[in-house]
Amino acid sequence: MTSLQERLTDGLYGLGWSTVKTLPEPVAVRLGRTIADLAWKQGGKGVRRLESNYARVLPDASPQRLAELTRAGMRSYLRYWMESFRLPVWSEQRIRSGFDAKDLHHLTDGLAAGRGVVLALPHLANWDLAGAWVTTGLGIPFTTVAERLRPETLYDRFVAYREGLGMEVLPHSGGSAFGTLARRLRDGGLVCLVADRDLSASGVEVDFFGGAARMPAGPALLAQQTGALLLPVTLWYDDSPVMRGRVHPPIEVPTTGDRAERTSVMTQALADAFATGIAEHPEDWHMLQRLWLADLDPAGDPGKGTS
Repeated sequence: MTSLQERLTDGLYGLGWSTVKTLPEPVAVRLGRTIADLAWKQGGKGVRRLESNYARVLPDASPQRLAELTRAGMRSYLRYWMESFRLPVWSEQRIRSGFDAKDLHHLTDGLAAGRGVVLALPHLANWDLAGAWVTTGLGIPFTTVAERLRPETLYDRFVAYREGLGMEVLPHSGGSAFGTLARRLRDGGLVCLVADRDLSASGVEVDFFGGAARMPAGPALLAQQTGALLLPVTLWYDDSPVMRGRVHPPIEVPTTGDRAERTSVMTQALADAFATGIAEHPEDWHMLQRLWLADLDPAGDPGKGTS
């Protein structure tokens, strides 16, 4: 990305945060849907990638079904952005009433027992809203990590935004995040991680909708090293203004195998929980990037862009 592109990107995000949050909510909803439909009609590389990913989730879907699903997916994706731009000005009551969580006892019982808890989520619906609900509705602080973005000013915007919602945000790069997360967990704290995509050399290979993909080892390693609970979480939208979610049962640490083998088993279990939520609400999975290993070679995936 060139310096000019970086400045334009940062400026657009800044415009979103400064302008969209001032709109009445019905206007913001209509604006998001209009932008989503326009992007879907234009069929850029992100839209094509989203449709390609949906084809792996629903391999028997017809071209018409995939097109409809992709349109719905873009509308869900823009709902995420419209909500995120507006979250800093939502009242505490609006945040509390904006999310409904099922099986929350897995989280609250774990914390009450003095165990740290790792919540691991895929890119479903609005994970920022879920986080704001945890800090506001439950009054529970937590720590997360953020990927360093270019330009640095854009990364700073995202960190300030999430810290404003009550989150402690650590940079993903630099090597110190894991140790800080482990300390928070040993102190009985909460860590939340988006964990359905890892293209690094340390990613764990999993079977995901019948294809090989990599997911981060961090959630499983943290649970093993600290004794924390590892809880998958899936989110979805329905036709109401309220986002829904489910806290899945804990992923247990295997009693046999070395660390790498235990990590592999636990990460596969995490992927299976993610797949359950994605299969139930595929239109709310905002994966506009390459994920499966077979798609990482552009020569083997003509016409599909990356992001």
